[in-house]
Amino acid sequence: MKNGILAGLAATIVLSLLMLAKGMMGVMPELDVIAMLGNMIGEMTGMGGPVVGWVMHFMIGALIYGALFAALNDKLPGENQIVKGMVFGVAAWLVMMVAIMPMAGAGVFGMNFGMMAPVMTLMLHLIYGAVLGYTYKRLS
Repeated sequence: MKNGILAGLAATIVLSLLMLAKGMMGVMPELDVIAMLGNMIGEMTGMGGPVVGWVMHFMIGALIYGALFAALNDKLPGENQIVKGMVFGVAAWLVMMVAIMPMAGAGVFGMNFGMMAPVMTLMLHLIYGAVLGYTYKRLS
């Protein structure tokens, strides 16, 4: 499980850097997952904002998904860890699209932001998964 969490942390750092780069380039500024998480948690608990959004982002990506990837690794399809990670990334993307996005007010698959929202987030989750699988393999 430790290796899964460490791999999840590495993958979340890469994902976060890509999200920051996306924001700096002005690409789909309305699709700000950190703000969405922070606002969603704020509405539920009264404590929100960007710091809460970042903390939740890292808890989900490193702790929850990292540990889950390690636990499910033997059951995931794929001939190598990178493929397994990408399959896992697609599953994580689906959870985000059908649970998190609607709860954050973005609609199912984030369609309130248009067709690019699910496409862009899928690409980011595939990269997350590839880094997750690669790092997990290197640590194991």
